[in-house]
Amino acid sequence: MNTAIVLSLLIFFVVGVPIAISIGLASVIGIEVHGRLPLLLVAQRMFAGLDSFPLMAIPLFILAGNLMSAGGISYRLVELAKSVVGGIQGGLAASCVLTCMLFASVSGSSVATTFAIGAILIPAMVKQGYPAPFAASVQASSAELGVLIPPSIPLILYGVSTETSIGDLFVAGLGPGILVAGSLMALVLILCRLRGIGKLGKDDRPGFLKALFSAMPALLVPFVILGGIYSGVFTPTEASAAAVVAALVVGGVFYRELKVQNLYPVLRSTVIATSAIMLIISAAALFSFLIARSGLPNEIASSIKGMFESKYSFLLAVNLLLLVVGMFIETAAAILVLAPILTPVAMSYGVDPVHFGLIIVVNLALGMITPPLGVNLFAACAVAKLPVEKIIPQLLWFVLTVFAALMIITYVPAVSLWPVEFINGS
Repeated sequence: MNTAIVLSLLIFFVVGVPIAISIGLASVIGIEVHGRLPLLLVAQRMFAGLDSFPLMAIPLFILAGNLMSAGGISYRLVELAKSVVGGIQGGLAASCVLTCMLFASVSGSSVATTFAIGAILIPAMVKQGYPAPFAASVQASSAELGVLIPPSIPLILYGVSTETSIGDLFVAGLGPGILVAGSLMALVLILCRLRGIGKLGKDDRPGFLKALFSAMPALLVPFVILGGIYSGVFTPTEASAAAVVAALVVGGVFYRELKVQNLYPVLRSTVIATSAIMLIISAAALFSFLIARSGLPNEIASSIKGMFESKYSFLLAVNLLLLVVGMFIETAAAILVLAPILTPVAMSYGVDPVHFGLIIVVNLALGMITPPLGVNLFAACAVAKLPVEKIIPQLLWFVLTVFAALMIITYVPAVSLWPVEFINGS
């Protein structure tokens, strides 16, 4: 059965069958080859895969992010970031990274961050003399903070699939998110200085107090979400509902840019995005059930234990594997298929499951900016109206920078675990 599932899955991927359909069809073929399992199992396991309370957070966080984009929140966060770092050479590019980090703390989606922030900042950077490929590269790489800074949809998926505390994963995401953001900001400032670009933005810096006052209602949203989770007032799922309410209040009452006529396109895009993710989740649940029933995870664990003597070599191998996987497989599908298999192996090496979850998510975030399946890459190119091949040379520096941060996150567990230990200890 394992051979039939894996071979058919690879064939479907190669011929371009959509991810969810590939996983579902491969599972059906495995059931037919096995011969002793009823096809009724397909509907049962796919439904059971969606019957999870934490998964309710996904459509609600997507809705909250879309409401914030339509409610003028992204523009206020851009102005605030420009007021902080906009007065130096390369400040507008650095403000793109900072804005993405702020917006990620309320949207949970890297693609939403790319369109919401990129639509404002990519044209602004080009207008100030930044090369368009450079501006698109900054936006594409910065938007991946949407899957690191909590709330993060990939972290929710990892928590559900491995039964790891989502609250702990959210706390642990702060350290890696800040590290990646700081690394990217340092990179863009250095590149701008070396290349002599980004000098025209020094006079386009808004006043800090004015920008802070304007953005204060927007900043209350992540405070409500994260503060409520970390203080124990509500669960991450309940926080997602609070985020929707906060987005409606901020965009509709404080800024008065979220109108009734805006709600239909917002709800429509939310339903489309949620449907795609949920279909992948349900298909992956069936796939994971069959793989677990066949005993393949135990076989893989035994093989890996024989191949790597230390956890350091194991983690290096996992990083290399996931870097390749992230280039070809959508993030949600990769997490739901691989996390239940790899996490028990990592725990046998003494790796904390929360730390391992951040390693997986940062790895797969890199896949979002690398061809051929880099969703952030294509989204940034769409906003900048550029072909993908134009920005690849510029993007290389950003990929190397994020990879260096990944190595630190992998081999310095305190980057992820210190905030968790501090909050749990206190």
